[in-house]
Amino acid sequence: MENELKVTIIQSELQWENAEANLSMFSDKMNNLHAETDLIVLPEMFTTGFSMNAKKLAEENKGKTLQWMKDEAQKHNAAICGSVIISEKNQFYNRLFFVFPNGTYKKYDKRHTFTLAKENETYAAGTEKLIVDYKGWKICPLVCYDLRFPVWARNTEDYDVLIYVANWPKVRTLAWDTLLRARAIENMAYCIGVNRIGFDGNDHEYVGHSAIYDVLGKQISTENFETEFWETIVLYKQEIETNRQKLQFLNDRDSFTLM
Repeated sequence: MENELKVTIIQSELQWENAEANLSMFSDKMNNLHAETDLIVLPEMFTTGFSMNAKKLAEENKGKTLQWMKDEAQKHNAAICGSVIISEKNQFYNRLFFVFPNGTYKKYDKRHTFTLAKENETYAAGTEKLIVDYKGWKICPLVCYDLRFPVWARNTEDYDVLIYVANWPKVRTLAWDTLLRARAIENMAYCIGVNRIGFDGNDHEYVGHSAIYDVLGKQISTENFETEFWETIVLYKQEIETNRQKLQFLNDRDSFTLM
């Protein structure tokens, strides 16, 4: 039904810079999903962790991970999204793939590279926002640090779902929780954040807090979310339409042009 969208979020540890191990792990987890789903959301750089070792780890755009995503999407009859380190035209990108069940895909390059970790010195920034049309839903997928920049996420396209895939460290968890909720409220859209747990190769700790918020900012996913888990939540188009018609906050949004 186009009125419903079943979304599965998967929160897990990542093996540092070990694509084969991470792909195998996520395959096992998806094989153990007990509920039917329309969309599976994985973390940022889900094959490697948040690494600046792009020269060693980068894949071509149509590399093994994209093929793995196509195979898994077809196998589970569900779209899959998450970001990967990609090499293209002598530059590296933190690239999110949104892969449809039929094997076609859309891509989004992270717009805001994380200068605190010097991501900007390794990865080129994207320039184009992506809106995905899937099963009658309009979905805007973004990546980690993009969460701090509400103008980039502003709902000028009347999208229904906002997604952030991330490697967001424990030390700034309060910001993660607060900004995910804020993005849902200000855009009157479902907001999904999928983070990792555990330690990376730089000894940064991650405690997850992957969550789904409704259009009013209420958390509708599990609240015990600092350990490994996966959960499928049903989103309802009617909830979006009812609240937007009742409150009409988006009608008063500012007009602007991004340069």
